[in-house]
Amino acid sequence: MKVVVIGGTGLIGSKVVAGLGEHGHEVVAAAPSTGVNTLTGEGLADVLKGASVVVDVSNSPSFEDQAVMDFFRASTTNLLKAETEAGVAHHLALSVVGTERLQGSGYFRAKQVQEDLIKASGNPYSIVHATQFFEFAKGLADGVTQGDTVHLPDARIQPIVSDDVAAAVVRTAVGDPVGGVVEVAGPEAFQLEEFIRMGLTAQDDPRKIVTDPQATYWGAELEENTLLPGPDAHIAGTRFDDWLTRQR
Repeated sequence: MKVVVIGGTGLIGSKVVAGLGEHGHEVVAAAPSTGVNTLTGEGLADVLKGASVVVDVSNSPSFEDQAVMDFFRASTTNLLKAETEAGVAHHLALSVVGTERLQGSGYFRAKQVQEDLIKASGNPYSIVHATQFFEFAKGLADGVTQGDTVHLPDARIQPIVSDDVAAAVVRTAVGDPVGGVVEVAGPEAFQLEEFIRMGLTAQDDPRKIVTDPQATYWGAELEENTLLPGPDAHIAGTRFDDWLTRQR
């Protein structure tokens, strides 16, 4: 098959491109740097010619509330329209476990709009919901640091390595459209404080970490299990501690 990966030069996209190539498919990494811009529609018609599957793992260049909403609304609308015109048989998008429960966040409101547009499009689709990536522990901490202290909500998280997310995306892309959501998560659940402490300690980051009842997650209030997958999630095999050991 010809598979077009939107956001194919990024962290997940480059791994998806490699994985699909190993399966023998014709894979095109599409991004503004390769002449394909879903926000403006530039290059979409050409790149989708002959494509059977489109995998969208793109992300907004800005996480400011209005900018991220504008990105996902315009990008998804343009992409779905171009896919319909090109006769693409399967649209797959990567999203986040708990998106529907995180609507206090502008970013997750935008991701919900993306998912709603896909579901309403009439195009055959699959949505892969992944938990937070191992690689983003430091970035998550940076977003809730005040002075030298990281303020985290009292909640649990079941993070996953990006390699396992990409493998789940590849597996879903080469299958039939599921017409719904597939969840994927890592093998272990942690308290947010424990996850961030492990990640920062491995990088010799001396920041103090506290659980703060007023803290939010990208602007959204959390309950204990907001970020956890459901019982039918695919559980990947890579443990956080093993991954951290390999980074040293």
